[in-house]
Amino acid sequence: MIDFHLNGRRQRCADVRADESVLELLRTTLGQTGTKEGCASGDCGACTVAIGEPDAAGELVYRSANACITPAHQLQGCHLVTVEGLAEGERLHPAQAAMVDCHASQCGFCTPGIVMSLFTLYEGQRRGGEVPPPPLTQERLEEALGGNLCRCTGYRPIRDAALTMGDYPPVDPAWLTDATLGHRADDQHADSQSAAEAGRYAAPRTLEALRRLRAERPQARLVAGATDLWLETTQRLEALDDLIDVRRVAELNAIEETTEGWWIGAAVPLARLMPLLAAPYPAFEHLLHRFASSQIRHRATLGGNIANASPIGDTPPVLLALDARLRLDGPRGSRELPLANFFLDYRQTALAEDELIAAIFLPRPADGQHLKVWKLSKRREDDISAVLGAFAWRLEEGRMRDVHLAFGGMAAIPRRAPAAEAALEGRVPDAAAFAAARQALADELTPMSDVRGSAEYRRLAAGNLLERLRLMIAADHATADDTPPATQVTLDAYAH
Repeated sequence: MIDFHLNGRRQRCADVRADESVLELLRTTLGQTGTKEGCASGDCGACTVAIGEPDAAGELVYRSANACITPAHQLQGCHLVTVEGLAEGERLHPAQAAMVDCHASQCGFCTPGIVMSLFTLYEGQRRGGEVPPPPLTQERLEEALGGNLCRCTGYRPIRDAALTMGDYPPVDPAWLTDATLGHRADDQHADSQSAAEAGRYAAPRTLEALRRLRAERPQARLVAGATDLWLETTQRLEALDDLIDVRRVAELNAIEETTEGWWIGAAVPLARLMPLLAAPYPAFEHLLHRFASSQIRHRATLGGNIANASPIGDTPPVLLALDARLRLDGPRGSRELPLANFFLDYRQTALAEDELIAAIFLPRPADGQHLKVWKLSKRREDDISAVLGAFAWRLEEGRMRDVHLAFGGMAAIPRRAPAAEAALEGRVPDAAAFAAARQALADELTPMSDVRGSAEYRRLAAGNLLERLRLMIAADHATADDTPPATQVTLDAYAH
């Protein structure tokens, strides 16, 4: 049984399969066909919905999500909003009205998902109480719509709709002003455990309960954001009939700050992580803006991005460059492991059968430490990387120290490049030192060819990233020596 609200109305759905998606539930059981299936992989945004979950104060916060790869059971205690729930009678929500007036729809297939992305953007903009909401920045606009594709209309009218929806008078659906809805959802959260564990979809709320389940069902698949795992059922048509959902385990959602750094719970969504990274590691935070889309970042977790052990995952190279550690947990207790020892071979890790990643330790930046991260992909947004380079170092008396170079897409696992690091360690960051590092990199890493790039392209691109690093260090050094500002602007533009 899943107990939740849909567009303000309470729903109780029985006999829901463990691997049933929100999209399937909407279209086949609830008869809500406004939400469309485009790609069934979280890429196109046609299935975008808004999921409201209570914050610490009990107020519902609405975040966009891809219904095609969101487990239906994760609606327990939530408020699901679809395109059918936005209008108030004959009065359209500003997101809808602006799309109509700007002629931003042609065939209309992708339009419901775009409207839902605009709805969450609109409500997020005015969450502080401002009506109408403050003007949109270009960054917020791109972030909100980066996960929505349109094949036939063109993006300018959609952009115009986004920029003008704040000029419309507010139209609030009746459910939006229901002050008790968030508390009712929170009550359902509290009562969800026994209902969720009745079948083969378990949703523990404590680490101890999760340990018991791992001991009883070590073969069960773990699911958090489901943004990668769910492709096994939508793309490969394989059954996921024994699942343990870790998304609401309290300990896995905690962020513990220490004097040395931060222990980040494995179930913390990437969107929640971004504000934490902004000050200590702005390059890491900037990378996450290019991690898939808002719909994905609201649900994807740091632990999941590590545990799936993809050689082209975005976050592992950065965490390797920063000497991150893992806390693994299971029925036999917990242990810590350097991330560098976690990846064994293609999609193989050091996790025992009954273990899971509980938390990731991110050290604070050392004095004078620099971090640069660059991702190469066919699309700037909402795409998987072909090559990703993460570089950490210090400059001490003009020489490079503590050099860490990590890459994704250059081997069967995300990994450091120790020979290239050694070529730079203790050296002045000049052309000769970096030429040696590029040669060492070419000798020690053997990339593969696939649809995202040939081995030769990846080898050349990774070497070029090292050359970019040299240029950036030279630019920073030149700026410190009062180089004319025009030079700095040119090099910064090249870097981004």
